[in-house]
Amino acid sequence: MSVPRGASQREDGTRRRSCTLAARDLEVSVGARRLVKDLSVEFRPGEFVAVLGRNGSGKTLTLHTLAGLRRPQAGTVHLDGLPMESLSRRAVALRLGLLAQDVEESFVTTALEAVLVGRHPHLKLWQWESAADERIARAALTATDLDGFEERRTDTLSGGELRRVAVAALLAQEPAVYLLDEPANHLDPAHLLGILGLFKELSAAGKTVIATLHDPTVAARFADRALLLHGDGRWAAGSAAQLLTAARLSELYLAPMLEVEKDGRRIFVSA
Repeated sequence: MSVPRGASQREDGTRRRSCTLAARDLEVSVGARRLVKDLSVEFRPGEFVAVLGRNGSGKTLTLHTLAGLRRPQAGTVHLDGLPMESLSRRAVALRLGLLAQDVEESFVTTALEAVLVGRHPHLKLWQWESAADERIARAALTATDLDGFEERRTDTLSGGELRRVAVAALLAQEPAVYLLDEPANHLDPAHLLGILGLFKELSAAGKTVIATLHDPTVAARFADRALLLHGDGRWAAGSAAQLLTAARLSELYLAPMLEVEKDGRRIFVSA
């Protein structure tokens, strides 16, 4: 898999400028539980950030808060230096894209039509997709190993194929910041590595990628930085090399973890 050509450029050929996402004193709560307290972190262009934590630690809620889909209990989210709440949803969608943990298809379409939805932030009201939009959507299908699926109905696709269609739609959106909630859901090992490798390429090309992940071994392989959420307000942010250790992960998951090195890679297993 490779990044579709033109994904980092506008239709006129000029490169998109970089975009920074930042949380400032952010608090994320659900009910009476305060999951994240005083989160202050900047997500910079050119980096892949892995978000890890136990089930219920607030990974998805934090991602949705960063995407502007829910209001924080305290603090602010800034996009391009501006408070997220001051931007229109279209302005946000032109800069930031979210891959939800589970995508439910409300109606049946072809795979190509589903991916073209990613182009909607770029269209004016009542404007139809252009030939350029279709080229971008087809390139996104190819990038996610769905070449030849353009006319397949979404109700005939497997869970893994639907997941890759959702990824393709996000690629077609061409944001500067990618928020990925459990991108490995429903993917077999080959496609998991291919999809995460694709986003690693995008980060290397200057995009910002933030992904919630369950597997610290996968995080160690792809992430430049890590954000650890303990679910009780505590958090830690820093380089993946420093934060992804057996000691820190044992504390994070409340279970003993071991680190094994194999062929230059770090592998984490429960003890």
